[in-house]
Amino acid sequence: MASNVEVKILDVKSKFLDFFKTYEDEFGRKKYVERAKKMILYGQRSMIIDYPDLLLYDRNFACDLLDYPEKYISAASEAVKELLALFNKEYAESNVFFARFRKLPVTTKIRELKADKIGKLVSVEGILTRATPVKQQIVEAVYEYRGEEIKHEISSILAPLPPPPVKGAKLIIEKCKFRDWQKLTLQESPEDLPPGQIPRSIDVIVTDDLVDKARPGDRVNIIGIVKVYHEKLSRTSRSPLFSLYIEANNIEVAEAELGTLEITPEEERKILELAKDPNIHDKIVRSIAPSIYGMYEIKKAIACLLFGGVPKVYPDGVRVRGDIHILLVGDPGTAKSQLLRYVAKIAPRGLYTSGKGATAAGLTAAVVRDKTTGEFFLEAGALVLADKGIACIDEFDKMESKDRASIHEAMEQQTVSIAKAGIVASLNARCSILAAANPKYGRYIEEKTFSENIDLKKLPPTILSRFDLIFVILDKPNEEQDTALAEHILSLHAGVGVSEEEIIPPQLLRKYIAYARERVFPKLTKEAIDKIKEFYVNMRRKAQERGSAIPITPRQLESLIRLAEAHARMALRSYVTVKDAEEAINLMKYCLSKVGLDIETGSIDIDIIMVGKPRSQQEKISKLIDIIKELEESYGEPVPIQDVIGEALKYGMDEKFVRKALLKMKEDGLIYEPRPGCVRTV
Repeated sequence: MASNVEVKILDVKSKFLDFFKTYEDEFGRKKYVERAKKMILYGQRSMIIDYPDLLLYDRNFACDLLDYPEKYISAASEAVKELLALFNKEYAESNVFFARFRKLPVTTKIRELKADKIGKLVSVEGILTRATPVKQQIVEAVYEYRGEEIKHEISSILAPLPPPPVKGAKLIIEKCKFRDWQKLTLQESPEDLPPGQIPRSIDVIVTDDLVDKARPGDRVNIIGIVKVYHEKLSRTSRSPLFSLYIEANNIEVAEAELGTLEITPEEERKILELAKDPNIHDKIVRSIAPSIYGMYEIKKAIACLLFGGVPKVYPDGVRVRGDIHILLVGDPGTAKSQLLRYVAKIAPRGLYTSGKGATAAGLTAAVVRDKTTGEFFLEAGALVLADKGIACIDEFDKMESKDRASIHEAMEQQTVSIAKAGIVASLNARCSILAAANPKYGRYIEEKTFSENIDLKKLPPTILSRFDLIFVILDKPNEEQDTALAEHILSLHAGVGVSEEEIIPPQLLRKYIAYARERVFPKLTKEAIDKIKEFYVNMRRKAQERGSAIPITPRQLESLIRLAEAHARMALRSYVTVKDAEEAINLMKYCLSKVGLDIETGSIDIDIIMVGKPRSQQEKISKLIDIIKELEESYGEPVPIQDVIGEALKYGMDEKFVRKALLKMKEDGLIYEPRPGCVRTV
């Protein structure tokens, strides 16, 4: 590595200029000459330089760039200007240009940024959690004193405005030069976080054409110079401490599903080999939380959630989500939390949170006031940080209702909209949600409908209807199953786990999922379309009779499509087969038979999820209101409850149902009790 730090800026500039003029790609094209011409054509001011190209050109020169980036980047920017002047002198002289580097060989973790990195060029990855509004920074101050102008250049990105050179000198704002300036906060990605650690973050300063290139919630790769600024303890005392920040040279928003995962050619070969296995679906399902016994259908649904469907944008601009949402409602001790934790760990981008400690701002986004400037800025929440990944929310029923309502938009529109403190913004929250909740009475009572088993105040139909699949996990005594479960748990405790040959290793499965999500986008075949259409139409046909329950809605039709696409993705297929459609239909049937079953009529009724009451009950309650209104008109005063019961019995309703329905109607505000034992409609 070159030791002469005193290399003249002119020599570095001429070296960069020679690199731009002479470097050829594998096709013999002068790569940077072509880029320069495109810059002029599109009016761009930044030249993107691939670091591996510089390594091939001159290894020592490329290494010196990492050690002395301030000088080298400045010289490279001057060289870009000179290169552009060869093709368009007028354009080159009228603008400021920047050399921006990418593809550095080593990515430094945020928690590895220590004192030895000060002044070096580094590449860091993470999630943007904050972004200040764009401000204008002065770079050349012009003062006037007794008719003369005095210019003062400001080189540091955080330097304060210089004082007047002489007493009485006046700053001429209109003659000063400014540039756009923005401060971002970069936080460690959840999947890179060591266990039990709080995520660390670092401030990043971006200027000129890098401002507003990324927004909170985006996963980014930032290349920049590590610098320090002085911490002030108070106005009088000066601290010997300095804080690190990064002066960004380049910022790239990661669009890939892989995130920080890298797949080697050897791993890609293994993935493609796995996909050829005719039993790949079964193998993937068995590989999901193998330490948890049974739950085959639930694990299959979770496998579909991990792989996900294909998002679509219709010609009119309407976006339809491809992510699958699943809710698990079950008895205590049925390993719901263990499943959630496993999914958060195995997903290429997974995030686990508990509803008890989650607020609306923590889940979606918050507007926070900066301690130093007092300005408001946006801070991304859990669902935004889980963008293009999976958010696992445990204790879903323990959340406050106002906090739960905030995720309505995130579940269907997959965005988080904020309008607070003058900040109006919309952030991406394109994530799948896997949630777990407990039944209303502690344990699930099979004799009651699903809507009666859950607290509709805590889990209203507006939330339930957004889940593609809802599963009920029961803890029922069964000697055969209990024996198998006991043997499974005891063998795990004895150190005899599941055979490695039967399952896919977790790290390979994680990369298999990431590979499928990034490279495979299955399309529906005509046969699969016909199969799904046939199932949907047949189910709807049952509701054509007057008064029949509606077993399925278009929302479930979209869920079927997503599930079928996810099932095709598991085998890395680019098309959805009839088999995929059948598996999606079987999952939906299984789900509806447990959750959408009207105990009274024995038929499937989607209104249990969509409305919170089966169709049979809705009609009876409607009739009950009519009875109260008729009696009110004839009595001219509040109606005794006993008279309502007597009239309802004529229509085939039993007393127990009527009393229960009247109580529910009072809770819902449909009727009130002006005096004990009498009711009146509102």
